[in-house]
Amino acid sequence: MAEHSTGEHGETAGEYIQHHLTNLQACRVEGQWVWNSPENPLACKGNFFTVNVRGTFTAHPSKMVAPLALTIVAWVFLMNLMDLIPVDWLPLAAGAAGVPFFKIVPTTDVNITFGMSITVFLLMIFYSIKIKGPIGFGKEFTFHPIAPPTKGIGLIAAPIVIAFNLLLELVSFISKPLSLSLRLFGNMYAGELIFILIGLIGLYQLPLHFMWAVFHILVITLQAYIFMMLTIVYLSQAHDTGEEH
Repeated sequence: MAEHSTGEHGETAGEYIQHHLTNLQACRVEGQWVWNSPENPLACKGNFFTVNVRGTFTAHPSKMVAPLALTIVAWVFLMNLMDLIPVDWLPLAAGAAGVPFFKIVPTTDVNITFGMSITVFLLMIFYSIKIKGPIGFGKEFTFHPIAPPTKGIGLIAAPIVIAFNLLLELVSFISKPLSLSLRLFGNMYAGELIFILIGLIGLYQLPLHFMWAVFHILVITLQAYIFMMLTIVYLSQAHDTGEEH
């Protein structure tokens, strides 16, 4: 298969595929910035000053991360997208059906965002224990960021160091689902509140609604992307055994 040539430059099938799967890289070589090229695709390999986009989860292959990331970004984006529906349309329709209250945007409810972040939090715990084992998982909270003394008179201070580490790491660990949920909730709640305030203006609301909606398209997309990327980062940390360092 690799011996068959393809394309107008006579590449083999393997070279053709590799060409389309290679990232464009720029790096400093002997004081100058250079690009990798078909003649030298590895020009920047191992170079500390390489500018490149690489996957956060590359070091930890998993069949779980791609569907999870796609599901998260799709669901969060679609829920955020409800914010672009005029604020009175759906509540008026619900009121006509006898429903007195109708909140349009799911992500303006902290219960929804916190529920999603708790799911990510439980996955973090599951994969941390699965990859590192209960003892390795426990060491992350007691042996970092300060390594406790293991011999000599310093052993007296070891319980204090471990307790200090435990306090710091627990705060950091618990803050992850909290920040994940409250960031999304706060941004979307503020955006919906601005739409409602604009709606109170009356006749002059339409141009303002349009301008805020155009800007808000960026907000809803960015918030979905941030939620997805932080989820990937947190799960990557859960898979990290520290052997790479």
